[in-house]
Amino acid sequence: MHVALLGTGVLGRAVAERLQATGHFVTAYNRTKATAESLASSGISIADNPFEAIKHADCTLLFLTDAPAIRSLLLDGQARSSLSGRTIVQMGTIGPDESRGLHKTIASLGGDYFEAPVLGSVDEAKAGTLLIMVGGTQDHFQRVAPVFRSLSKEPRLVGPIGEASTLKLALNQLIAAETAAFSLSLALIERSQVPVDLFMSVLKESALFARTFDKKLPRLQARNYDHPNFSTRHLLKDVELFLSEARERQLCAASLVGVRDLLKDSVAHGFGDVDYSAMHEEISPRAGPEKRRIG
Repeated sequence: MHVALLGTGVLGRAVAERLQATGHFVTAYNRTKATAESLASSGISIADNPFEAIKHADCTLLFLTDAPAIRSLLLDGQARSSLSGRTIVQMGTIGPDESRGLHKTIASLGGDYFEAPVLGSVDEAKAGTLLIMVGGTQDHFQRVAPVFRSLSKEPRLVGPIGEASTLKLALNQLIAAETAAFSLSLALIERSQVPVDLFMSVLKESALFARTFDKKLPRLQARNYDHPNFSTRHLLKDVELFLSEARERQLCAASLVGVRDLLKDSVAHGFGDVDYSAMHEEISPRAGPEKRRIG
């Protein structure tokens, strides 16, 4: 398929390369063109503007930061007039009401919008093992199935637009909560001089273990948060979206408010663009001149 991809951040770049490598024809656009230009070496075309990327594509994939970024890029200027007859697939993390609102606006312009947020990051994108959750119709799912199957072993049709966005928020809440909980337990272990290997051995034999703990342990022990697959700033945005949904549904999210505050403080202390496990610096602050330094 001819695929336009808007947003070549960490995940968008990996998806573009995977699609091109599996036989699709990809045109990429990023607001900062220099961020996208290195993709040309993989045979990917680089567009100067969203209109150029979209105009000949069978489908357009959005890997943009949030709903305001989507509206700014697609619903202002020339790109707005290029949406008629086009299929737009939102693959980032936004709120369910935001997704339904984009569907309504794009439909009014003659375009067709649905959502397909993903769970996983660079390694999964490169291997074609992302978890793709589609919010839309069976027709939507089938229309873009060749693209989804290049990125995922088993893409799932979840339900109407908005439901996949809700599912993605529920999963990303666990990313924040599990990492904060693991960081706190590890901090106690380290400060009490209990061997970390013993802690991990017991943890792995229990029902408490999650694979993300193994992935984050080296970062937390080394306090090295560089080269993120998912930044603190982006996780904070997703947690805020979850809290908004929780308030609307009268859920008690007090535990997540605490994690949100850890993420906010991490951003305030200069850790916004590194790996979200940098919240460990708030949970277990370093003493002396090394306190709250990145890396």
